[in-house]
This record gives sequence, structure tokens and C-alpha cells, in this order.
Amino acid sequence: MSPRSGTAGRAHHPDWLAPRAAVWVFLAFALAYFLSALARAITATLSPTLSAELALSASDLGLLAAGYFLGFALLQLPLGNWLDRYGPRRVIVAFLTAAVMGCVAFALATSFAGLLAARVLTGIGVSACLMAPLTGFRRWLSPPTLLRVNSWMLMTGSFGMVAATLPVQWLLPLTGWRGLFWLLAVLLVLAMVVLWRLVPDGYETSATESATPASVDYRDIARHPFFRQMAPIGFVNYGGMVAVQTLWAGPWMVEVAGTSAEQAAFGLFAINLSMLFTFWLWGMVNPMLVRRGLSAERLIAWGLPVSLLVLLAIVWLGPRAGWPWWALFCVSSTLISLSQPAVAQALPPQAAGRALSAYNLVIFAGIFCLQWAIGLAVDGLSALGWDTASSYRGAVGLFGLCCLAAYVAFLRCYGRSRPIRQRVTGIN
Repeated sequence: MSPRSGTAGRAHHPDWLAPRAAVWVFLAFALAYFLSALARAITATLSPTLSAELALSASDLGLLAAGYFLGFALLQLPLGNWLDRYGPRRVIVAFLTAAVMGCVAFALATSFAGLLAARVLTGIGVSACLMAPLTGFRRWLSPPTLLRVNSWMLMTGSFGMVAATLPVQWLLPLTGWRGLFWLLAVLLVLAMVVLWRLVPDGYETSATESATPASVDYRDIARHPFFRQMAPIGFVNYGGMVAVQTLWAGPWMVEVAGTSAEQAAFGLFAINLSMLFTFWLWGMVNPMLVRRGLSAERLIAWGLPVSLLVLLAIVWLGPRAGWPWWALFCVSSTLISLSQPAVAQALPPQAAGRALSAYNLVIFAGIFCLQWAIGLAVDGLSALGWDTASSYRGAVGLFGLCCLAAYVAFLRCYGRSRPIRQRVTGIN
């Protein structure tokens, strides 16, 4: 059966995949995204080993982590154009070739410069692992199903981050850190083969879409009210949530809550598990919410204040705010993930890659800036004479004020934005 074949009731949507084909396509993309999340988080687990073997300083480790995100961000805008022009299958397989080369280079590196170059190359290589499936799903799946698989794709990313903790620690004595990167390279090659065999290659413009002007560029997207409505919460709230999940929750547990390093590692493990379960749950309920007419903007407007209240409670509780509170903050912030498919659905399908890549660049810029800014705030308050715990509480409080400001900016546009398809393409 052709991957695009379906029932007669689907004839008016010729690009939608049949259910069985959609499952296999999702699993193929999920494997690649799982491995990309594993590649992102693995250096945190390996940092003590890398520091001891290659004499890396704390600043070296920080730059090594940033190198991945630098490579990831470098090609986001060209990536959107290539996805819309060549289709998800060809682009993701080409990019994963660079990821394989990055993992091999990391396994062979003998200096910090070699490690850094390998991480940048790896970041470039996996930068299509989320944007490619979301671009394809925009064309190949119905809107309710699109929201479901978006959440479940993020769930596989959380699963990859979980796998980068204790499982990597268990394998390390058996393979060594170099062996782990050789294994990751082999798994990425396997993912490339699976993607090439299971993902549809046809990405031609249908008769309906050919009537839609295709001259939507990044300036149109950046100027549009709908994108501007989502950009502040994407940068601050979404980027800040990831910054906390991947960095600052751990130091808070040690420096403020007074836990040991081992207890903090368990807390991070529990936070990632909580995120995994939450994204699975979103995937289950999203189609029902769509049928009830609850849009992404409406859900964000109603639900995001919960995360602001949790941040307030964390600052107030201070040493009594352990990992369950940070897990609750991250879980309550997952509402913002609905903004990604909302941006894609607001654009014509042939411009979805550019819209998703532009919005993803906003999110990753937020992660980078907020990871840095929270650290600067901690150091700045310490320089003013605050003790360590108070400095962390003050920095998180400032972060909470930024989140509130971004939410207010979102509310100012809420209810006033029209679909981006109408504003950009002029279709009424």
C-alpha cells in the first residue's frame, strides 16, 4: 500500500498519510529525535570523566555545552528554506551525516579544540531532527493529530535526556566515553537508513497549494502579529524552562536546597521523567481539546499563570523548594510547546519549514540568553554581598519577572491576531 493511500473519506486531503503509514513515519522520526536529545545531554553525564582525562576546566565544560547549541542555531534559517524546498526526508538524512561525523570526531578527539569542533558539528547535524518531522507532519497529518504527534515527539526528546543520565552512567565502565560516541554514531547511521526507507519523499505542491502565493520569507514571518504574539513567551518562558531543566535546577538543589550531588542527579532524573509523562499526556488529550475548540493561544492564556505562581512559590520557599517544585514548574510550562504547531498551522504548508525554524531559533536564543543571564544575576547579587542561597533566589525572582512581562506581552496580542495565512498571503 502506498504511504499516502487511505480511505475514501480522506480523498479531499490527498497529502494526509494513512494511519498505519503515519505510525511508521512517526517512529522513524522519533528514533532520530531520541538520539539527538541523547547527543545533547550526554556530555553533562560525562563531564567528570572528560574533566579528569583531558584536564578540562569548568569554563571549558560550559563552552563545550554551548558549542552544541551554537552549531544547532547556525543553520536554523537555511534549514527552513531547505525543508520547504527539498522535503523532510532528504534534509534530515543529509544533516544526520554531519552528526555521524561529529560523533566520530568526538570519539577520536585528543584536545579541547577537537572536542569543541566535534560538538559544533554534532549540533549542526541534529538541528533538523525536530524541525523536519514537524514540517512533514504539517502536510501529512490532520490538525488534531498534528498536535498529538508534536507532543509525543517532544516526549521522545525527554526520553533521550533520561537515557543520557543513568543508562549512560551504567554503560560508561563497559565502553568508555569514546566507545559511547562510536555507538551513538552507529545508531545515527541506523536512524538514517530507517528514515530513508519509511519517510515519504514526495513533497510536491498540490493543486490547492499552488493557488497560494509562495513568496513568504522570514521578514514576512517576523513582522506578522501572530508570530510576534508567540515570540516573547517562546524566548523567555519556553527558553527559560529549558534553561532550568538542562542547567539551573541542579545548582539550585545543591546550593539552595542543600542536597548532595547524588541527590541532585536523582532530582534531575525525576524532572526529566515528569516531562516525559507530561508530553505523553498532552499527546493523548490534544485531539479532544481541538474538537472542543480550545486553541493553543487560549490554553496558553489560561494555563501559563500556573508556572508563574510556581516560580513565586520556589522563591518564597527557598531551601524547602526541592526537585518536586522544579518538576512542577517545568510541567506547568509545557503548555508553551503548543505554540510550535500553532505557528506551523497558521502558515501555508509550503512555508511551514521556515516558520518552524524561525520560531525554533527564537526558543534556542532564549535558552542561550537565559542560561547566561541567570548565572550573571547570581554572580551580580553575590558581588553585592548577598549569600549564595539569597543570590539564587533573587536570580530566579528576576527570571520570574521576565516571564511575567513576556506573558503580559502575549496577552496584549491575544484575541487580536488573525491567521498568519490571511495576513501574509492575502487569502481571505
